[in-house]
Amino acid sequence: METTESTVITVEATVNAPAEKVWTVWNKPEDIMQWSHAADDWHTTSSENDLRPGGKFSSRMEAKDGSFGFDFWGIYDEINPNELITYTMGDGRKVKNVFKREGNAIKVTVTFEAENQNPVEMQRGGWQAILDNFKKYAESVK
Repeated sequence: METTESTVITVEATVNAPAEKVWTVWNKPEDIMQWSHAADDWHTTSSENDLRPGGKFSSRMEAKDGSFGFDFWGIYDEINPNELITYTMGDGRKVKNVFKREGNAIKVTVTFEAENQNPVEMQRGGWQAILDNFKKYAESVK
């Protein structure tokens, strides 16, 4: 029987903003709380970010009706400002975020190991929705 444990999922979006702005909006807790949700009936109620190798990040995501919530957290493995972030999530899965300049835009590519409790397409859809929210927010912030 095949499992999704070794499945790697990639999502991406091209953000029409300067690299420094994309980096700041991706990493600043006040900004993370504005874009880090997969659906409009969810929100991020708190965010902390110690952006350094060995540093921890944590965000609390909750349904707006209070019916469900969870902590999303991990430990940073590698940081290369404006270019790369890798981390290990709390459950041990690895994530790689690449920020690549393409003309006047930044292509953000997120690659992560799938978990085995939800369908791969559901995971891809959720992470893509969050990345799409990031793009929309980053492009709207002055």
